[in-house]
Amino acid sequence: MAVAKKPAVAKPQSKAAPKTAPSKLKGDGLNINTSVDGGAREKVAEALTKAVADSYTLYVKTLGVHWNVQGANFYGLHKLTDGQYNELHQAADEIAERIRALGKLVPTGGETFRSLTVIDNEAPHGTTPQMIKQLVLDNETVARRMSEFAELAEEAGDLFTHDMLVARIGVHEQNAWMLRSSLGE
Repeated sequence: MAVAKKPAVAKPQSKAAPKTAPSKLKGDGLNINTSVDGGAREKVAEALTKAVADSYTLYVKTLGVHWNVQGANFYGLHKLTDGQYNELHQAADEIAERIRALGKLVPTGGETFRSLTVIDNEAPHGTTPQMIKQLVLDNETVARRMSEFAELAEEAGDLFTHDMLVARIGVHEQNAWMLRSSLGE
């Protein structure tokens, strides 16, 4: 005797949560006693979550330009962006590790990074000069933002983070200069 199967019922799809930036950083639950007091550590770590989002988003965007650059200066721009995206990948890792050293968890995921970054990586592809000009502006924007974060770290007495961010300012300003110079403008 055959048993009749119940007809399949479609499950209602759950609605995605609205896009919002994390309001408070989660800690790792460990007591830490570093050179930076707890309240200041929270502020510095929050600034660093934005710095890691900026670095990672700029890494992905630079990688996209590297893949799509074309024209008479292809080889030079391909090599230039290769060096820049590799450096940005390393920088994002170092910033993330500093967040962990401050006792906080590092944000992950595209939606979270989009809510924290000042870099727009959703623009359609442009011409090679347009893409390079956008990377110039992005590097300048990140350099200015890192400057704000470095001042905050200095005020918090977090000299390690301050120095790390000051070094990042120099890298972004040099990247902008090299990209701008490659355009011959």
